[in-house]
Amino acid sequence: MAEVTLSQRTLQWPQQFPRGFLLVAAVAWWLLYQSLAPASEALVAALPVDRDSHLGGALQFFLYDTPKVLLLLTLVVFVMGMVNSCFTPERTRALLAGRTEGVANVMAASLGIVTPFCSCSAVPLFIGFVQAGVPLGVTFSFLISAPMVNEVALALLFGLFGWKVAALYLGLGLTVAIVAGWIIGRLQMERHLEDWVREMPKVSATADEVRLTLSERIAAGFASVREIVGKVWPYILAGITIGAVIHGWVPQAFMASIMGRDAWWSVPAAVLIGVPMYTNAAGVIPIVQALLAKGAALGTVLAFMMSVIALSLPEMIILRKVLKVRLIATFVGVVATGILIVGFVFNAVL
Repeated sequence: MAEVTLSQRTLQWPQQFPRGFLLVAAVAWWLLYQSLAPASEALVAALPVDRDSHLGGALQFFLYDTPKVLLLLTLVVFVMGMVNSCFTPERTRALLAGRTEGVANVMAASLGIVTPFCSCSAVPLFIGFVQAGVPLGVTFSFLISAPMVNEVALALLFGLFGWKVAALYLGLGLTVAIVAGWIIGRLQMERHLEDWVREMPKVSATADEVRLTLSERIAAGFASVREIVGKVWPYILAGITIGAVIHGWVPQAFMASIMGRDAWWSVPAAVLIGVPMYTNAAGVIPIVQALLAKGAALGTVLAFMMSVIALSLPEMIILRKVLKVRLIATFVGVVATGILIVGFVFNAVL
């Protein structure tokens, strides 16, 4: 009976002492994060492999990056789960409805960073935006930004590469989302929506104020961790495994020859390779880390990452339910052009 009571008290602690819980959890997270490097080296040293061999290097990469990425992901998803409790789909639509193009494109792309929507939410969000009277180009700015420039991608980039790369990716991603959405809006392609979408009755978008206690926001953070981390961890393991193989066995000169600055065709090839891949930011960033360590050019790697996240084939299949083929082709062409420009420009100047 005492054990049950203790368990119940443990579960109730975040609700009864939310500030104390957050402080203790932050300290525990930091201590665990700081122990990753020595722990991974000790584990490799305890194994019957040479640390300087291909296998030893791959194992150290895997044993260090797996808990590191999962810890970073858990922290960011928890914090953003608390923040995202304010951004319901209804409130997001209300913030965008009635805005003029240009300003609305910037707002939509910015909202995409902090709203918890991925490509899986594309169809219901698209329908909701159309019903609320949000312009087509503004809707696309949001749908490009939400999966590509999300908090998971930015946090992992910051944790693995530092603030400069994270800020660079943020600026590039927002630029692509804003400009691509504006261009699609200027093309006036509403007639290429599926007929049943265009014929839906318009509804007013209301932004109901959300007032939650700190304890309720902590609960929302836990729910976000269970949902998002529970879905993406297989992609993380797959991405880190691929990254470990690249790190351990792929020669640096070979990688530099096919993804370096001197290979002009590397950027379009990276985009073409990225489109059919089915993964997300958490899964692709460990691969990006390994590619950069082996001498791949930053612009090429960023183009690859953006195409994987923003132009994935599964998202195109989902969007086919509400868009005609010509509009999907225009969407892919405009976004791909922006990604190619990003890759070429940064390979030229960095």
